Amino acid sequence: MRQVFITAAGGPEKLQVRESPDPQPKGRELRIRVRAAGVNFADIMARQGLYPDAPKLPAVVGYEVSGVVDAAGPEAGEGWIGREAFALTRFSGYADTVLVPADQCFDKPASLSFEQAAAIPVNYLTAWQLMVAMGSLSRHDTVLIHNAGGGVGLAAIDIARHIGARSIGTASTGKHAFLKARGLDEAIDYTRGDWYPQVMRLTGDRGVELILDPLGGAHWKRSYKALRHTGRLGMFGISTATESKMPGPLKLVSMAVGLPLFNPVSLMNQNRSVFGVNMGHLWHEVDKIRVWCEALLRGVDEGWVRPHIDKAFPLAQAGEAQAYIEARKNTGKVVLVP
Repeated sequence: MRQVFITAAGGPEKLQVRESPDPQPKGRELRIRVRAAGVNFADIMARQGLYPDAPKLPAVVGYEVSGVVDAAGPEAGEGWIGREAFALTRFSGYADTVLVPADQCFDKPASLSFEQAAAIPVNYLTAWQLMVAMGSLSRHDTVLIHNAGGGVGLAAIDIARHIGARSIGTASTGKHAFLKARGLDEAIDYTRGDWYPQVMRLTGDRGVELILDPLGGAHWKRSYKALRHTGRLGMFGISTATESKMPGPLKLVSMAVGLPLFNPVSLMNQNRSVFGVNMGHLWHEVDKIRVWCEALLRGVDEGWVRPHIDKAFPLAQAGEAQAYIEARKNTGKVVLVP
């Protein structure tokens, strides 16, 4: 099989394709011949040496794949063999072949391409956890979606549209027409000034009920300030750390300096809440994840879950795929196709 290794911390050139023997499934494992693998910002942070959960380098990262099951461990059952599936992977997704526990696999809907199916595990499950499982979004609420043009952003627009909530998103102007066509109610260009006064103007100075913020650092302070009373801030990334000019792990230090301190008494007095989401720390809650994914698969059948693939790169161009996302060029999901 072929795998893309992060050979050392650094730029996209640190990614390298290597050959190794095909793995053999054991126990409840399934072997998937990968047709598409998702690329996520966590992968980029791992390459830069900024992701503490990443395996020791050299390593293969990647949290999601889709493909065809061609072998099964003795406890998984042969009924899976030949089925088209998508799966959550605990790293190792940047490959043309992966082993995955059977309970982390799902049948691929016939209506979705392999590329679209690979967009569900990280993006849609993260958005569902942020908005439904923990964010309690209702049709009476307004949600602010930072980085609305990213994979989680588009998934969040789908979910907000399904719930009936009003949505405001931050994105560069060139993405606004597409995002509005997808169902975003209001778009703000964060590159042309402060987004905060525009959010307050759009909400009559009341703020919003839910904010999805993958940026981190001092940006979380601004988001917290934009909450309405009873508002919730969902934090799920620290992408601004990669923009720091500091070398290596010192990027995290410069980001940490601006972190907000949430005082419990202040939270009570302002009737606000904050919470964090990290799908990579939910491997012990697979039953819960399956419930969320089943709801999303019903959404595929009903037509409101609409994964959008911005661009597919060959496996050997994983570095170019990551650089494309780092440059904020994508609108929607970027995948690798072995």
